Amino acid sequence: MNKKLVYGVGINDAGYVVRVMGYIEERLANGNKKQVSVWFCPYYARWGNMLKRCYSKKHHNKRPTYQDCSVSEEWLLFSNFREWMVTQEWEGNELDKDLLLLGNKVYSPETCVFVNSRVNSFILDSGVTRVRYLIGCYWNKSKRKFKSQCRNIFTKKSAHLGYFNTEIEAHLAWKKRKHELACELADSEYVTDERVAIALRTKYKNYTILEDHIK
Repeated sequence: MNKKLVYGVGINDAGYVVRVMGYIEERLANGNKKQVSVWFCPYYARWGNMLKRCYSKKHHNKRPTYQDCSVSEEWLLFSNFREWMVTQEWEGNELDKDLLLLGNKVYSPETCVFVNSRVNSFILDSGVTRVRYLIGCYWNKSKRKFKSQCRNIFTKKSAHLGYFNTEIEAHLAWKKRKHELACELADSEYVTDERVAIALRTKYKNYTILEDHIK
């Protein structure tokens, strides 16, 4: 009998148990014990999470930005993904699909890289939660100007970059500072993969405003 497809597309061809279930001491209201995962294969866990991002409707309700994402045909087979992952610096790091290729929507060996949490936090587009203005821009009602600010990944504080007459000017001030910080991050001890360092140095230099973000 064929195994059930993972999220309707993935094929688990692992020749070993990828998940071990166990029970915790606490009992539920109905008297039954609660069953939980006591061990998960780290390769399978990353593979399954990648598939969930791309193909789970429930996940898309929470994170609609993943609706247009997909996984390469090669990686729909678990063993192929595992073979790639064992060659990467993955421990303690997070899988990223669009740092090496800006705007990428496909998870594949050519486009993905593992990055640490500091880099991942830095490159997350706050535009995901932005409702009205371009990234880095805020309208200051009292001054009747656009305020620009950028969070410093090293101090973990947002720095004020000035007030501007237009939204574009405020956004460009953010872009300039973001690029400077990206270069500092690329040269820091937090980045050990040269591919990540190169991508950080060029990401915000080449960053362009998407037409649907312009108001």
